[in-house]
Amino acid sequence: MRLKDKVAIVTGAGSGFGEAMAKLFAQHGASVAVADIRKDAADRVASEIAASGGQAVAVAVDVTSGQQVEAMVQATLERFGKLDIIVNNAGITHKSQPMLDVDEATFDRVFAVNVKSIFHTAKSVVPVFERFGSGVILNIASTAAVRPRPGLTWYSGSKGAASLLTKSMAVELAPKNIRVCALNPAMGVTPLLTDFLPGGVDTPETRAKIISSIPLGRFSQPEDIAQAALFLVSDEASFITGVCLEVDGGRCI
Repeated sequence: MRLKDKVAIVTGAGSGFGEAMAKLFAQHGASVAVADIRKDAADRVASEIAASGGQAVAVAVDVTSGQQVEAMVQATLERFGKLDIIVNNAGITHKSQPMLDVDEATFDRVFAVNVKSIFHTAKSVVPVFERFGSGVILNIASTAAVRPRPGLTWYSGSKGAASLLTKSMAVELAPKNIRVCALNPAMGVTPLLTDFLPGGVDTPETRAKIISSIPLGRFSQPEDIAQAALFLVSDEASFITGVCLEVDGGRCI
């Protein structure tokens, strides 16, 4: 098992990419803190992991709150005794629309969830990783950081920030034996899909328009992202840091 005896936190793990990562990590031997703003969703995923023979704890967290993020880390340490991995997966978007139609409150929320959360988790987990001598931070960015689509300007900016933060954090934290990487998924089949589609409308036509821009001819699936994440957080990737890996069916070529 590739994550035997590891302990991981996955934020936004109540559905979508986060759920797939949490379950795959557990299958490969990790004890997982299933963190989500929706406690019922976190409970469901943690229960399903336990039912499959894995180790998991559900944690309710709003990643825009430094106090709640710190409590999430402490709850994980209390339950499992250590921490090796954190995946900053929790994210939101605004509806695909002209940039000037997005209101200020929505802009602030997108940057709080997608960017400030990375600040909060770093403040809480880096001292823990230093204490244990190593650690891995995996940020879930987006192909929007590389090839932005019209209508998603502010979301794309938030993911561009996540991508650059990944590289800067990787350089600064490398002497502490802390690796920092990111994934850039293509548009995927998650609860956010409708908001990403042109005009925020889910129809066969809007889906076809997006799929036509992906050379491999399909949306990303949560399992695609989970498999890539598994590699980057595992010891097999011990000499990889600062990488922002496209998992995108060729979208960014």
